Amino acid sequence: MMIDMHAHIIPQHFPPAGTRPSAWTWPSMDHFEPGRARVMIEGKNYRTVHEGNWNVERRLRDMERHGVDAEVISPMPELCAYWFTPEEALDFCRYTNEAVVRMCEAAPGRFFGLGIVPLQDPALAAKELASVTALGLTGIELGSNVNGKSLGMPEFQAFFQEAERLSVPIFVHALRPTMMDRFPTESLFNPVGYPTDTCLTIASMIAGGTAETCPNLRIAFSHGGGTFPFLLPRYNHQWSGTWNEDSPLPGRGAAAAGALPRSPAEYARRFYYDTLLFDRRALRYLIDLIGASQIMVGTDYPYMPPEEPADRTLRTLGLPETVHADITWNNCMRWLHGEMAKP
Repeated sequence: MMIDMHAHIIPQHFPPAGTRPSAWTWPSMDHFEPGRARVMIEGKNYRTVHEGNWNVERRLRDMERHGVDAEVISPMPELCAYWFTPEEALDFCRYTNEAVVRMCEAAPGRFFGLGIVPLQDPALAAKELASVTALGLTGIELGSNVNGKSLGMPEFQAFFQEAERLSVPIFVHALRPTMMDRFPTESLFNPVGYPTDTCLTIASMIAGGTAETCPNLRIAFSHGGGTFPFLLPRYNHQWSGTWNEDSPLPGRGAAAAGALPRSPAEYARRFYYDTLLFDRRALRYLIDLIGASQIMVGTDYPYMPPEEPADRTLRTLGLPETVHADITWNNCMRWLHGEMAKP
């Protein structure tokens, strides 16, 4: 059995922008030929997509080809609507969430739906969490930054505390990076900018205290955590003063003034990460550093062509079948529901 925890949808249609204040960036769909559409944002074609984004039958066929039994489906990240006014973002989120619910209802047992919330207003987003779960969605998706602010900033901590209280799992997906002016060409935005933005937000969750304050928060990060896992040993060394996670030097670690009570590595191993790293060596490193219990299969369907089957590279690592089963489905069920799945 295999669950793809990183797969996206787009509603077939959006309500018209009208004269609302957020109209300048309100998305619309240009269905220019059967089975294909342009996602129009700010009057430009943001992405050309196929009907697998909204057509359940097409999606199920693709899943069979990828060897995937079920998907965790979330809106295309650019639909998070953090740049709308909070009130209009709430309306947009609710519309999009209902589209996710309809897809789940069309194929019972094949989809676990994640909704979106207007996190530019953390109090409003926290209040909306109960509505998301009441709608029948399993959890929520967040972008890796909210109008340039990392998720570990103090103003978001109460939101994560509410998510923890309600036992709502969270998937953080890389969003348009905040260091755009550092790149000489747009070709670097996706392969370098997005994983770097994810790194910044994971580090902020640790350094800002959210990981300590919310020890039971079930949160997963896209693209293997971006650049963060590779930098984690350096972060851990800053805390302990030692290599290879040896015991901290005297006066370092939790004993240092104002230091974290636990190592960055301990916090990082509470989080979940997907397998979308494109190289068996990177995937092996992630598993060795973080632990197989926190890794889940993710493909970014339908915006990247998945391997066929989706665990093809994972299979090359020679993991025990029980560990492979954990990564392909059991860990995902534990992330979603807080408990291991039944075989």
